[in-house]
Amino acid sequence: MTEHVTTHQAEEDARNDAILIYVNGRIVPKAEATVSVYDSGFMLGDGVWEGLRLYDGRWSFIDEHMDRLFEAAKAIDLDIGMMRDQVISAITETQKANGMVTDAHARLMVTRGVKTRPFQHPSLSRQGPSVVIIMEHSRPKIPRPIRLATVPHIRGLPMTQDPKLNSHSKLNCILACIAAEKAGADEGLMLDVHGFVNTTNACNFFIVRKGEVWTSTGDYCMNGITRQKVIDLCRANGIPVYERNFSLVDTYGADEAFLTGTFGAQTPVGEIDGRVIGTGRMGPMTERLRGLYKALVTS
Repeated sequence: MTEHVTTHQAEEDARNDAILIYVNGRIVPKAEATVSVYDSGFMLGDGVWEGLRLYDGRWSFIDEHMDRLFEAAKAIDLDIGMMRDQVISAITETQKANGMVTDAHARLMVTRGVKTRPFQHPSLSRQGPSVVIIMEHSRPKIPRPIRLATVPHIRGLPMTQDPKLNSHSKLNCILACIAAEKAGADEGLMLDVHGFVNTTNACNFFIVRKGEVWTSTGDYCMNGITRQKVIDLCRANGIPVYERNFSLVDTYGADEAFLTGTFGAQTPVGEIDGRVIGTGRMGPMTERLRGLYKALVTS
């Protein structure tokens, strides 16, 4: 049986056993990095988060990540309790405490904080937000192209839970991932409310057809920063790129497919619903875009 692969698979790194974690203004050893069982994030998934990547001493596209974080916090009426520059300082302080220079990944999480009673109403969160930064040594290790399976779970309408929100409430995506794994795949390919191909449970999704790069309209998927960078790179380098509706028929007949995300950048897809995509290996367009993206983040 082919081994299971995830889009966030990394090389084992023993240094992660001794990382220091930022918790509400303190940088503490991993074993001491705890939050209350009354925390809104633990209890209700009430919070937002960002994933950031460290390349050669710089956090890539940190301004865009801060824009998205503060926009999401405003959307859910959550006061982060810190100014933008204070959040960035917390990230850099945690980086320095861990002695990290490159190939590190940070998960910055902000919840509505500790509740006075274990119930839903946001007014019960009276102690201010919880802010946690988990930072790990992390070099992606994806040994083969990803296998996808179309799942029944969809990215829904914005009046239910806007899929653009990077919220702690990820159960829909987790169920999609479970369904894909039960089908023998690595990740779930999720459709939108109209049945068009949308995104996976963890990453944005692209196909390549006859030299053109296609991705979803963006109406029902996470507003991925890496997704936008790939679109921008295509436009800057004369590669036809379209944000459009397309179906599984278009997808199965694609020459290439790949995923985008902060962790894995551009991850090739080799198989969808048992159909081999292109040659089943990384295609030339994916390889070209990986090179352009690497040049962008290291420039």
